[in-house]
Amino acid sequence: MKEEEIRKILMDLQKGNIGVKEAMDQLRHLPFIDLGDVKIDMHRGIRKGIPEAIFAPGKTKEQIIKIVREMIGKDVLFITKASDEIYEALKEFDAHYYKQCKLIVIGRKRNVINRGYIAVATAGTGDIPIAEEAAITAETLGNEVRRVYDIGVAGIHRLLEFKELLAKANVIIATAGMDGVLPGIISSLFPPPVIALPTSIGYGTGLNGLAAMLTMLNSCSPGMAVVNIDNGFGAGIFAHLVNSLRRKNEDSIH
Repeated sequence: MKEEEIRKILMDLQKGNIGVKEAMDQLRHLPFIDLGDVKIDMHRGIRKGIPEAIFAPGKTKEQIIKIVREMIGKDVLFITKASDEIYEALKEFDAHYYKQCKLIVIGRKRNVINRGYIAVATAGTGDIPIAEEAAITAETLGNEVRRVYDIGVAGIHRLLEFKELLAKANVIIATAGMDGVLPGIISSLFPPPVIALPTSIGYGTGLNGLAAMLTMLNSCSPGMAVVNIDNGFGAGIFAHLVNSLRRKNEDSIH
C-alpha cells in the first residue's frame, strides 16, 4: 500500500465516504498480507521507495499467481529469475517478459525523474543477460540507463573509447565473470561510485563466479561495492537508490 492510498483512506473516512469498519478492512493490510505460506510485504514501497519483488525459483506457479493477484495494481511488480513456464502462467496479467535476463515486469514503468544517468558496463558479451537484469530494473524504476557492453580488460583500449560516458554517470554498474577485473579498473579510472556485479560466466577455477566475486571484494580501488553473483536485480535497485539520492541532493541545492 502506497502512502497516497493511506491518505485517501483517511480522507474518505474524514469526509464520511466510508465507515470505520471499511477503513479498518483496508488498513489491516498495512504491514503485510498473510496468505498462509506467503507473507507479502505491503509497506516496502513506503519504507524503501521500491516495490516487493518475487524471486521465482523454489516457488510453484500457483504460489506466484497467488502473490501476483494480491500485488497487481499496487506498484510495478518484478518477478526475477523466471522461466518460460512462469511467464506463460502470468500472461493474463499483461506481463512483459525479458527472456534474455529471465525478468518479468508487470505494471507501468515509472516516469524518468532522476537527473543524470546510470551506466551499465560488461566485460564480455556473455555477461549481458545479468547486466540487462540490472539495467531493466533501473529503467523500470524511472532511471535513464546507458549501456556499454563488451569492454573487458582483454582489450582495454575498448574501455577508454567510452571514458566520457563513464565519467559523467551518477553511478556505474560494472559486470564481469571470468577474472572479474573490470569493476576495479573502472573504479580506479572514473569518479562515480561503482557497483561491482560478478557473474557466473567462466569455467574451471572460475567456480561459477566465485573467483570473479573474490577479485572484486579484494580490489584495492576505493569507491566500489560488490553484490552477489548474478544479482542483477540487486545491482539495479542499488543503482536506483544512489541515483535517487543524487537527484534529491541536487534538488536541495537548487
